[in-house]
Amino acid sequence: MTDQFKYDIIIAGAGCSGLSLLVRLLRSGKFEDKKILLIDRDQVKTNDRTWCFWEQTPGFFEHLVYRNWSTLSFFGEDFDASLDIAPYQYKMIRGVDFYAWCFAEINKYPQVEKLFGEITEISNTDGRAFITIDGRRIDAGNAIVFNSILKEGHTSKKDITVLQHFKGWVIETGKPVFDPSKATLMDFRVDQQHGTGFVYVLPLSERSALVEYTLFTPTLLEDQQYDEMLNGYINNYIKAGSFRISEHEFGIIPMTNRFFPFYKNGVYQIGTAGGQTKASTGYTFRFIQKQSDEIVEALINGRSLSSIPRTPSRFRFYDNTLLHILYHNKLPGKKIFSSLFQRNDVKRVLRFLDNESSAADEWKIISSLPAWPFMKAAVAGNL
Repeated sequence: MTDQFKYDIIIAGAGCSGLSLLVRLLRSGKFEDKKILLIDRDQVKTNDRTWCFWEQTPGFFEHLVYRNWSTLSFFGEDFDASLDIAPYQYKMIRGVDFYAWCFAEINKYPQVEKLFGEITEISNTDGRAFITIDGRRIDAGNAIVFNSILKEGHTSKKDITVLQHFKGWVIETGKPVFDPSKATLMDFRVDQQHGTGFVYVLPLSERSALVEYTLFTPTLLEDQQYDEMLNGYINNYIKAGSFRISEHEFGIIPMTNRFFPFYKNGVYQIGTAGGQTKASTGYTFRFIQKQSDEIVEALINGRSLSSIPRTPSRFRFYDNTLLHILYHNKLPGKKIFSSLFQRNDVKRVLRFLDNESSAADEWKIISSLPAWPFMKAAVAGNL
């Protein structure tokens, strides 16, 4: 049986991309006459993740920034540096704050309906949208459908997926050991036996910080191995003495050369499902915000969503090249990132990682990296 309801917009996925888009739509004041449906498996109410990103100006979610830093430490291969990233700031938003604020905001708008349950269908056929949730099929009429729920798609032999997996602890120490004005972006002094691995440290106070062990590898570790690396790092480099773990965090981000179209089978794909996770780094938050701004602007101005410009193909080329190197272990990631930050102005690197660099920036970046391994990987990774 199919129930018929009239919706103008459907957003599948109540995570970062779905909520970023929905809140922008609502706060624009231009969609008060539109009926909107938000669906997902459930509503997240815990601190399941932390988003870190850099910006030069205050962003849409600036009021949710929990901490920010303008100085970053880097520890690499025969290269350590204290990086002044101004006018950028490196920002941290906690998942629990983001979800709570977004849902509090959404609840102010009666035209938004929320449904939570097992979703088995998200489709748009011949201009009619259909959703099946908990076995109930909904005919949503001519609604515009946005989907951020990532599903396994068709893969080929050319597809490469490197997993960015991480485990983090918020620790509280008995003595002041952190400088709250400086965060550690990458510390490669940890053992590289499992592949490219590093730690980042985000101080919350002199006695508290998020310490996260991150790897770029094709497979996961056993849980105990993450714990051993975190304990070793805290004892050897932070030298905290006794400490207490107040929060845990674990996540997996797929870094892949698979192509994720913005529009597929009548549905607009957003977030990671729409290719907004940068394949070579896993950074997602800023790309989601830029895409959300572009979608809302297009809808307000009556422009086709197909007019939203795609990411320039050269950035996909760069990402595929680095992925090929990491996946096949052609060069240690420690060496690649050390060369990147040692031989380039940090602002140039940040522009490059944000897909906002100029041709001159990119030539200097490419020239700073080991030429022969990257040339071979560029050919093999982009055929």
